[in-house]
Amino acid sequence: MSHIPESHQVESLPDTNHQEQCQRINTWTRWLILVLVVCMLGILLRVGQLKLHPDERLRSLAGHPFSSAKELAHRGEILDRKGRTIATSLRGYRLFVDPQFVEDPLTVAVDIAHIIKIDPVSIDMAIHRYPDSRYVIIDDELDNWQVEALRNARLKGVGLTERLVRHYPHGELARGLVGKVRIDHIGLSGIENRFEEKLAPEHGKLTYLRDVQRQALWIEPADYQPRDHGTDVQLSIDLVIQDIAERRLRQAVLEYNAGGGRILAVDPRTGEILAMYDMLNPRPGWDEQTEDELREQDPALGRNRCITDPYEPGSTFKPFIWSTVTELGLAQLEEVLPTPSSTGHVTSYGRLIRDSHYYGPSSWRRVLVKSMNSGMAIIAERMTHNQLQQAVSHFGFGQKTYCGMPGESPGIVTPPKAWTKYTQSSVAMGHEIAVTPVQMVQAFCAFARDGTFPTLRITAVREENQQYQIVHRSITPPTARLTREILREVMWEGTGRRAQSEKYQLFGKSGTAQLPRKTGGGYHEDRYASNFIAGAPYVDPQIIVLCVIDDPDKSKGHYGGEIAGPVVRDVIDAALTYMGVPGDVADYQKDQSLVYQSPSGNAVLVNQSG
Repeated sequence: MSHIPESHQVESLPDTNHQEQCQRINTWTRWLILVLVVCMLGILLRVGQLKLHPDERLRSLAGHPFSSAKELAHRGEILDRKGRTIATSLRGYRLFVDPQFVEDPLTVAVDIAHIIKIDPVSIDMAIHRYPDSRYVIIDDELDNWQVEALRNARLKGVGLTERLVRHYPHGELARGLVGKVRIDHIGLSGIENRFEEKLAPEHGKLTYLRDVQRQALWIEPADYQPRDHGTDVQLSIDLVIQDIAERRLRQAVLEYNAGGGRILAVDPRTGEILAMYDMLNPRPGWDEQTEDELREQDPALGRNRCITDPYEPGSTFKPFIWSTVTELGLAQLEEVLPTPSSTGHVTSYGRLIRDSHYYGPSSWRRVLVKSMNSGMAIIAERMTHNQLQQAVSHFGFGQKTYCGMPGESPGIVTPPKAWTKYTQSSVAMGHEIAVTPVQMVQAFCAFARDGTFPTLRITAVREENQQYQIVHRSITPPTARLTREILREVMWEGTGRRAQSEKYQLFGKSGTAQLPRKTGGGYHEDRYASNFIAGAPYVDPQIIVLCVIDDPDKSKGHYGGEIAGPVVRDVIDAALTYMGVPGDVADYQKDQSLVYQSPSGNAVLVNQSG
């Protein structure tokens, strides 16, 4: 048996001790690492708990653990038919204060007021109203110089945030039509409201987990939503024609001290509305017929009376009934009717019908040229109630035009069950019926065309890149041409003489109707709605203009041909000149005869003697 040397036995003891020490170190290291891991997990859990479910004592200081950053998208622009900008969105700035970061709450209001020149009291009140808020709005819309001054001042706790500002480059031009948006850029009225879904943008948004210093801790890819700008809307309105119409109407309303006025210009070939304007003129001491509380707050918030408010047209309604009677063969053009020489005409049921002027027995043609109530009443008794009701319907009255504007009224038409003999003669003269301006110009398009009228619209043709669909045929092409011929004679021989153009051949009609009382029924004896409608040029009509002067001062004038007619003429002259349409008055020659084949098959000689 061999023996281990003694020296070797002594040397093995340190190795054993070393191994034991290493084991102890490894053990303690493991425990230390485990403790550290547990501590770290505890810290992380505590952080998560504080972030997601903080103690109530910390909640007010830490705020919500998530923050959102908005990426602004632009609201769609509103353009006119030529692509000119009517409404657009610009970047502006909002001033806010974070009271938690303000160095001296007692002086910050004075500091801000000194920089941007506003009342410090209102600033101080806003801050003290929301002492626990981190975002107190001081001013929603700053001027550029105020923004620059605040940036240079570098006040602690005072910040700027970007916001969109709706801008109307042409000021008040077409504002009542375009409307208004709220501070959050949502349409309140007019075009802004009507096309809200199309114009509205989708702002981008980034949501992230943050610390108490609002520094981002974590961002999930799904929490980012890219922005989407709103879609532009191109209107049929021409800003130049709109400006012409607005200026001329304002001039007439003020000249005749009227309660207001409405004007509408349409392209009869397409049904596009070229200009639309409605104004009120409050007069001290007058019991105004029309009120609009929202308009008093802001003109852009008022209702568009070209769409919403029917009026009694009076004699401008006669061409629609006259053309229908002619087409039905119920009266011949040169048939002489027993119209009175004085005192008026008494109907078969005893109603007295008065004329503004008496011409004695006159032809059916002359009844329209001279706008004779008596002649219309005589022929109305030849029509059945159903025939007259269909005439009203065939020209689109009593129905919405669906031109694309909000709040449209269908007008007021007596229902068949309530239709009487009195209604029959009244409607033939343009009374006991109320129409909107858009209905009137749409129906009048039938005389400028071939007896059909297109759908009116406020958007340009190329906006939807489609052809216009004819809504209805009201009369045949020969009747439409004949009626247009007689309406041209109205301008030379009838109530349109004062509105005759020196450049273009107009065909038109005037109307003067008593205003209905607001309460109690009946009509005012000396208050009127004066209106005039005309189209031009004669051979190829490219524009129709209607003007309604509401409640003019009778001492200054009230007949439609006198006060509304010149407005229509001036707008047509200026608009057609701007459009590059050559004048055609020099081409006018009184035809000695015109052969018209009536529906009954009789060839009728139309002379120009009246």
